[in-house]
Amino acid sequence: MNTSTFPLTLRARNRLMTLCALAALVAGAALHAAAPARPNVLFVLSDDHSYPFLSCYGDPNVRTPALDKLAAEGMRFHRFFTAAPQCVPSRAAYLTGRSAVAARMTRFSSPLPRDEITFPEYLREKAGYYTGIAGRSYHLDGSARNAGTVVGDLVAKHGMRSFEQRVDYVRTGSDPQAIEQMREFLGQKPADKPFCLWLNFSDPHHVWNAPASDRPDPASLKLPAHWPDLPGMREQLADYCAEVNRLDRSMAAVLALLAEKGFAANTLVIFAGDNGAALPHGKGSLYDPGSNVPLVIRWPGVIKPGGESRTLLSNEDIAPTILAAAGLPPGPKMSGRSFLGLLKGEAYTPREHIFVERGPHGTAPVTVDIRSSGYDLSRAVRSDRYKLIYNCTPWIPYSPVDSAGGAAWKEMTTANAAGKLAPGLRATYFTTPRPVYELYDLESDPSELNNRSGDPALREIEHALRVALAEKMIVDFDYLPLPEVGDRPAAAGKAGKKKR
Repeated sequence: MNTSTFPLTLRARNRLMTLCALAALVAGAALHAAAPARPNVLFVLSDDHSYPFLSCYGDPNVRTPALDKLAAEGMRFHRFFTAAPQCVPSRAAYLTGRSAVAARMTRFSSPLPRDEITFPEYLREKAGYYTGIAGRSYHLDGSARNAGTVVGDLVAKHGMRSFEQRVDYVRTGSDPQAIEQMREFLGQKPADKPFCLWLNFSDPHHVWNAPASDRPDPASLKLPAHWPDLPGMREQLADYCAEVNRLDRSMAAVLALLAEKGFAANTLVIFAGDNGAALPHGKGSLYDPGSNVPLVIRWPGVIKPGGESRTLLSNEDIAPTILAAAGLPPGPKMSGRSFLGLLKGEAYTPREHIFVERGPHGTAPVTVDIRSSGYDLSRAVRSDRYKLIYNCTPWIPYSPVDSAGGAAWKEMTTANAAGKLAPGLRATYFTTPRPVYELYDLESDPSELNNRSGDPALREIEHALRVALAEKMIVDFDYLPLPEVGDRPAAAGKAGKKKR
């Protein structure tokens, strides 16, 4: 007789239910064990570091084996831009996931407002991370130069230094001290918590004092079109490349320490620059060398080794990406977009534009003969191919940040006075007043020396970029006047149709 057709007894039915429940528990436990833990996060920032000054990008002027290896084990990015070409506002965008304008951080000496919440705070409060900052000044508690001054006392009076409360560990120091501080931080990390460490290096920021063994032969260097081939330019570029080479050794020590402590396998390592090189066309300017910086990311088991991307990314995107990696949503005020899908090789919708702003620099006072190195108000929007720069203080002459006293700029100034500079260089660096609008076709003019603003052939492109910039300025509550966008009916833009 086939007993399978008979109903189960109550005892047999209870036994079967128990077995099913146990099986479900075992399967759930196995799935939980297989699920990746929240990664540790090591965010390393170099200072004044332009793209493409890593040899993994094909730059022949530097030697960076440690960072090349990191890129080979992870992913390198070619079109990563900081939201400002200056230390303080750039760091504000990294930490908050929003523009420096929106975060009220365009004045260089500002402390980060307490109601702007940083990604380490989200990690600590919502995911139980042990968090810290080490190395070079992180720049977000007000200017370090104001310590003991009237301005410094005013900041302290109003309780505006907040990073001792935002993270568990805060230290500052030289580049060698940064590595020892990292060791101390890892030693203090509770065993049951993942960590997030923001590690800052000074190199390749001034003072340029790397050993002679790190310095390439100036005669061997390849110069881009935006730098004239002058002896002083070659000498200063050699000094700069030496700093990058020394930085790579610091990074090698960081990665060795991470491996020594057993954290390499489950740590998301992000290496990036804060802004571009302190040379003409770089730091402080809205040309690409001012804000296009290296970005290398390694996450074992998640990011496929050897990847690279030319997708447009903003440093506003770093904070939401780190939070997504930890399983958290972006902060409610973040305008950056997570690119975790891009890291994982999954579907990802690229940005159409990135935006860059420029404001005051350092603590330079306003004088009647001020130069753009100390004070400038300008904005930029960049697509894959085109860039629009909007100069709101065009009457202020250009001067490179932190390098106006260097041999390169002095020789360029002398060459210009003698009429020996190429027309593109002369127009870019020595036109006064500067144009209110600059438009560049980056495909045909990657050094941004031929201003196409007003060119009838690019009228539609320029208008679209002005509208995109105006929209960003509106949503960020930018205090500058909006760029001129014409009198086209708003409905034409909403309908997505070209006006004929």
